[in-house]
Amino acid sequence: MKKLFIASFLFFSFLLQAQTYIKANAFTTLMTIPNVGIETSIGEKSTLHFDALASFWKSVDGKPRQFYTFTPEYRYHFKEKYNGFYAGAHIGASIFNFQKWNYLNTDMYEKGFGYFIGSTIGYQVKINDKFMLDCFLGGGWHQGFYKGYLISTGERYETVKNYNKSGEWLPYRGGVMVSYKLN
Repeated sequence: MKKLFIASFLFFSFLLQAQTYIKANAFTTLMTIPNVGIETSIGEKSTLHFDALASFWKSVDGKPRQFYTFTPEYRYHFKEKYNGFYAGAHIGASIFNFQKWNYLNTDMYEKGFGYFIGSTIGYQVKINDKFMLDCFLGGGWHQGFYKGYLISTGERYETVKNYNKSGEWLPYRGGVMVSYKLN
């Protein structure tokens, strides 16, 4: 416990010394799916970005729509930090209770977890000394581990004993983050 406290203290001390922005995605928030993040400087043209995206919807029209993603990302800014084009690389995790896109007209849904690895491109525009817009789009490989169920009965629809696996190349990140500078 003492080590966790010391590590947390050092991490937050580092964040307070660096230029740091807190963020909220305007598009996903309008769809009632909050996407919040934090980005801090780690070098002359480098930043570390972390965000979480969550859909708390248990179901929409009787179909499960619940998921959570957690994405740490390294970003390289071509011009200067927090102004202009950047490229990022990330590895993240997901948890879901969701009906896959190719099962939309069926009675099946999937419940499980996954990991993803991919990249992001974006452009940041400073509005003033405290506010910035971060427009971005990203995607990559998502590997899911899940159990498939029938919506009508809650029974498993597959014969796999443990977890089924599914991997897809997907666009899974995007929007406009409204960003506020902390220091």
